[in-house]
Amino acid sequence: MKFMKLGSKPDSFQADGNNVRYVASELATDVIVVVDDIKFHLHKFPLLSKSACLQKLVATANEANNNEVDISDIPGGPSAFETCAKFCYGMTVTLNAYNVVAARCAAEYLGMHESVEKGNFVYKIDVFISSSILRSWKDSTIVLQTTKSLLPMSEELKVASHCIEAIATKACVDVSKVDWSYTYNRKKLPEENGNDPNWNGVRTRAVPKDWWVEDLCELEIDFYKRCIMTIKTKAILSNEVIGEALKAYAYRRLSGFSKGMIQSGNVGKYRSIVDAVVWLLPAEKGSVSCSFLLKLLKAAIIVDSGDMVKAQLVRRIGQQLEEASVNDILIRAPEGESTMYDVDMVHKIIEEFLMQDKNAETDVPEEHEVVEIRRPGVLSDASKLMVAKLMDGYLTEIAKDHNLPVAKFVDLAKLVSGISRPTHDGLYRAIDMYLMEHQAISKSERKKICKLMDCRKLSVDACMHAVQNERLPLRVVVQVLFFEQVRVAAASGSSTPDLPRGLKDLNNGSRRSSRSAATNPEEDWDAVATAEELKALKGELAALRLSNGVGGSERNGIDKAAITKMKGLLKSKKIFAKLFTSKGGQGENSGSDSSESLGSAVLEETKSTPSRNRRNSVSQ
Repeated sequence: MKFMKLGSKPDSFQADGNNVRYVASELATDVIVVVDDIKFHLHKFPLLSKSACLQKLVATANEANNNEVDISDIPGGPSAFETCAKFCYGMTVTLNAYNVVAARCAAEYLGMHESVEKGNFVYKIDVFISSSILRSWKDSTIVLQTTKSLLPMSEELKVASHCIEAIATKACVDVSKVDWSYTYNRKKLPEENGNDPNWNGVRTRAVPKDWWVEDLCELEIDFYKRCIMTIKTKAILSNEVIGEALKAYAYRRLSGFSKGMIQSGNVGKYRSIVDAVVWLLPAEKGSVSCSFLLKLLKAAIIVDSGDMVKAQLVRRIGQQLEEASVNDILIRAPEGESTMYDVDMVHKIIEEFLMQDKNAETDVPEEHEVVEIRRPGVLSDASKLMVAKLMDGYLTEIAKDHNLPVAKFVDLAKLVSGISRPTHDGLYRAIDMYLMEHQAISKSERKKICKLMDCRKLSVDACMHAVQNERLPLRVVVQVLFFEQVRVAAASGSSTPDLPRGLKDLNNGSRRSSRSAATNPEEDWDAVATAEELKALKGELAALRLSNGVGGSERNGIDKAAITKMKGLLKSKKIFAKLFTSKGGQGENSGSDSSESLGSAVLEETKSTPSRNRRNSVSQ
């Protein structure tokens, strides 16, 4: 730390109790200076020779036959005045980063300028600040912090502005020229631990680009904001370094921020920090991580920041949502809400993400015409897939909330339904979790949820689980069973025509089989398979797999037998007539999902030619 000593005489200021200060001298004191509740018994000559302010005050007091003057409004209080008084007496005064601003403001108040005496206090302090303080990284940050208690005079004297400019300039210096000390908490390297066998005692490690970040975290938010703004104005440091600085400040100043929460404290102060950090964020995408942005959003909700702050964060998060994790987007619902998580906020974020892929239309007025400028979507397939998987995980987590309405679950799932996914295993897990935690939902609600899933995109493991899942409607179980037959047939190299015609329709990817909005009997969807029925379905699945290892005629027999058993199974639930109802005889194609395609398959088998029936009966 830099310091400056002025004067040569010994300090002869003494105290008489708590409220009296005087100079030990053979000469009697002839003026009393009152600062707050302390009285200084001093001599006029050394004071008046350097202070224009005291000259006027003492002259006024003499006219009133009074030897006492009051300067309780002096910046810095009794301590700063005593420093100025000692300078007037020629006593030793030591100035450093902690007291120089108070001394400068007090000297300004007392009028200790060059016009009163050459080499006066103001001049000497200014030289010390410009030649020493502002050239030191540590001293500049310390002095800047001390200016806050001396407002507004410290601003009028531009001490704070000079410190901010000095700090910003040093922060932007090329790291190869950084030869001063700074705070940088990091994991110790091998040479610091003494574990590096090649270390010769000389540190050759390069200075990190963000070497200045932690020291600035000591500043209050007003000064910190001004420093970052000045650094950004210089346009030398990268946006990533600026983002790292903002992240470090938020972690240091917001208690509990690292855990996505804000601990109890001064809410107004925390709000000003959150708002400032959001305002200072570099505009470029990727300057800060999506995880950090989501922590800021959670903090903004807790401290009740304005809608503009939240909207800006939602927009920024949506631009890089593919980087987020499920834990990042688990935003707690505000107090008073019945649900556990703020699903609406996540809905807005997803909308912002998808908005990037839409053509942007900008109306630019050109004289009296309006020109439309369109740009193509910027989302890659990889980003979309990552967000779809993210939503699958998020839906699984929020499905555990007993108070989550079906509508919110379905709406959020539909929002990403347009993103093509190679597998629907994650969505199946989310649906299964919701059915497990909400067993009292209605038939129509169960139907809406199950229609979110495409059974053709379930993996083998998911199919095996679904076939044994007692929570799924029987229609879904039947879909899974027959799609698995299609998959097994394709994997074994069997040609699709060997399958029943209804199954061939499914294998060809007809969207009407599982996505059609045609109405179906509610009982079909609500019927849940019993343990015996699930056991039978598992047996059918095994039989379907075995059928791929036998001859064509034998397989036809097994197919027919499997379908016959399935008909009997469905009859036992009293829904056979509904599951297998087909309007094919009326010249219409009315199947709305794969279960109705199953009905078509059965009808095709039953309507086969007599010769084929005779062949099958013979082979049997």
